Amino acid sequence: MILISYRKSAPDLMVYALPVVFFCTALEYGFSHFAEHKSYEKKETIGSVFIGLGNLAVNLLMKAVLLYGAIWIYNALPWRMSLNWWTLIPCFIVYDCCSYWSHRISHFNRFFWATHVVHHSAEHYNLTVAFRQSWVQHFKIVFFIPVASMGFNPVILFVASQLSTLYQFWVHTEAIGKLHPFIEKYFGTPSNHRVHHGSQDKYLDKNFGATFMIWDHLFGTFQYEEEKPVYGLTTPVDSKTNPFILNFHEYRDMIKDVRQSDGIKEILFFIFASPGKIYRHKLTNIEKANRTPVVDKKTHIKNKKIKALKFAGMLLVIILLLSQSLNTLSQPSKRLMSLTPWPCLPLKERTSCFFFRETQMQIR
Repeated sequence: MILISYRKSAPDLMVYALPVVFFCTALEYGFSHFAEHKSYEKKETIGSVFIGLGNLAVNLLMKAVLLYGAIWIYNALPWRMSLNWWTLIPCFIVYDCCSYWSHRISHFNRFFWATHVVHHSAEHYNLTVAFRQSWVQHFKIVFFIPVASMGFNPVILFVASQLSTLYQFWVHTEAIGKLHPFIEKYFGTPSNHRVHHGSQDKYLDKNFGATFMIWDHLFGTFQYEEEKPVYGLTTPVDSKTNPFILNFHEYRDMIKDVRQSDGIKEILFFIFASPGKIYRHKLTNIEKANRTPVVDKKTHIKNKKIKALKFAGMLLVIILLLSQSLNTLSQPSKRLMSLTPWPCLPLKERTSCFFFRETQMQIR
């Protein structure tokens, strides 16, 4: 009953905004079709629409789960804010800060990068890029637990989340140039976000802020748009339309790397290291492989047999040494036992037994 009450109280802004979103996208597509600069590509657009439809379905399934989780945290807290409109302002600011760190970590940790890479896979920059949200992006909900833990009403938190998502829609366009310097410096704009989607070295891992750029200024990740960005990934995806490949290709590559890894340390590296470090690590391995002489199959098998024999020999030597050491250490204890009364016998029997053994030793 509580969940139903909260769901009725929380306005679903996304539903009301969808007609505007589709109208603006169609308008931009029409301008692109007749303009000299083409910002749309047929296959990419189809892929973006498929991903967006899948994301809507996932969000419908996850909406109740996320709202229930927010209610559970809210009720468990000893401090709670009542439902007041003004609490939306601090909630939105804190939410935006958490969004910055969620976004930033997603670029430096491969596990979370796999939930974000689909958003960067388009090689053309237009409003449909905003549809490219991963179907498994809800893994990143852990970064927003601090907002819920501050005691904001779940309805306020739900509205702040939707407002943040809607704000980020309009920044995915080339139709809007640079705005006033003050806005460009402190707010998320199409120009600032084009930088974020650029694949040039100077643009990589810059401008993570969603609504406010103040976080990028504070933590040293801000970059103005200078030359025109080159969009897309440094390693392009092999499909532009298949939403399953676009969503999960990074997990496929991760599993492949883990299977070919050499030990637990490299397994953890391939799962949690930054994509840039993993890319350089792979290049280093390729260079080493190119410098290593090519070995035929027979020689490879022979080398493996030699290694196995060496290992077996070393293991046998270790076992023999351990056996000899244990035997040597046990000799003094055996002699001591031969001179020690049996602890299991009564005192009189132990004394007579000890006397008998001492007499035998003297006769010998």
